[in-house]
Amino acid sequence: MLASDRQVASRVQALDLLRLVAVAAVVFYHYGFWGPSSHDAPQVALPWMAGFAQYGFLGVPVFFIISGFVIAYSAEGRTATGFAIARFSRIYPTFLFCMTVTFLAILTLGSPHFDTSVAQWFANLVIAAPALGHPYMDGAYWSLVIEVSFYAWVAVLMAAKVFPRRLDLIILIWLGITFANELTIDAPIFEKLFLADDSGFFAVGLVIYEFFRGRRDPKLYAIFALSVGTAVFQSLHKLIRLGPHTGGTFDHAVVVTICLASIAIIFAATRLRRVPLPAGVIMAIGGTDVSALPPSHATGVRLPESLCSC
Repeated sequence: MLASDRQVASRVQALDLLRLVAVAAVVFYHYGFWGPSSHDAPQVALPWMAGFAQYGFLGVPVFFIISGFVIAYSAEGRTATGFAIARFSRIYPTFLFCMTVTFLAILTLGSPHFDTSVAQWFANLVIAAPALGHPYMDGAYWSLVIEVSFYAWVAVLMAAKVFPRRLDLIILIWLGITFANELTIDAPIFEKLFLADDSGFFAVGLVIYEFFRGRRDPKLYAIFALSVGTAVFQSLHKLIRLGPHTGGTFDHAVVVTICLASIAIIFAATRLRRVPLPAGVIMAIGGTDVSALPPSHATGVRLPESLCSC
């Protein structure tokens, strides 16, 4: 296999395209339904889109599902330290650049609607700026905090030698904690520490990776069903806060349909080894840098023959 072919084989290209779709959904949500908040009023650029753009918030859970898959993929063959370094080098420099650009834009062009400060910029260097008493430089960074928390848990579990070896048990305990909290005390600290509002989406991605690797057994199917059910529950649970916050009215059946369809599409995407687009185009719109994958991936992943067309 040529080096260029190995690089293509080390990515699930259809997932790269789905990232673009998820980004578009979130953009439509903000521009067509809930724009940037200024003086306690959202500024919506395209209000005629509100009827369907309001469901664009589900683009974020799609990222979490893909993240569960990709993180399991990238953790394979790595040490906990190697995994942590790879995640940091892939995420933080881009975050720092974008956050700084936003800071400079607000500083020079934001008045009178938006304002910032050097102190806020420094607080945002740790990503979770509210922990230091300052708002995010961009409100969208709340989802990055969840992603980084997920990475941290994976690194800790890798260091403890239980990820991915005891993945089934990890998912069951995680979802158990989720429902124990959601159905009882509903403590914010547990939500943040154990990602209890989004655990189902990450779990779905982790299980899809097990299918991707060729595993097939009743236990995995049962865990997949539990993870999907949790993701659907969490999609609906988000409406409890989202409705009053945005003043919107959401159709529960539409939310469930989008959630299930997203999972089905992501699962189907992992079955496609190639898409009819140039590799450079796919990389530009969200592809995974092969240098960020461990050596076992850079030379082609061991997959069932049905998954590998190389």
